[in-house]
Amino acid sequence: MAKTDQTTLTAGTELASQLRFAVMRLSRRLRQHAPEDITPSQLSALSVIVRDGPMTLSQLAVAERVQPPTITRIADALQQKGLASRTPSELDRRVAYVEATAAGRALVETIRRRRDAYLAARLRTFSAEERAVLARAASLLERLVEDPQS
Repeated sequence: MAKTDQTTLTAGTELASQLRFAVMRLSRRLRQHAPEDITPSQLSALSVIVRDGPMTLSQLAVAERVQPPTITRIADALQQKGLASRTPSELDRRVAYVEATAAGRALVETIRRRRDAYLAARLRTFSAEERAVLARAASLLERLVEDPQS
């Protein structure tokens, strides 16, 4: 491997590590703005249900990239907390649709507002130029997340 190729590879690995660490720390900070009685997995699933509307447990498992037994436990917990409800399909009684309740939608909205307020306050400490860089970085991070191979 040529020296420039090795340098590029090393720089890419260092950037990957730096991004991973920064995203992990930011995620941890944002999780602090959620109630303690809901797990990150439960909140993630509830957020998907609120965003996408009623869906089958299989669809939710795919969206969350977890196995069906895992999503069943998550949906059970959300239902017990009054944050989601399950309705059997009229066409196939083996299929159930999970839907956010009013309390579930309100919780997701409250957490979103808290997290957005936290980030907005932090962003006010950055210059206009730095915020522009972050705006570009946000769209690039979205591209990273949308990679179909992940």
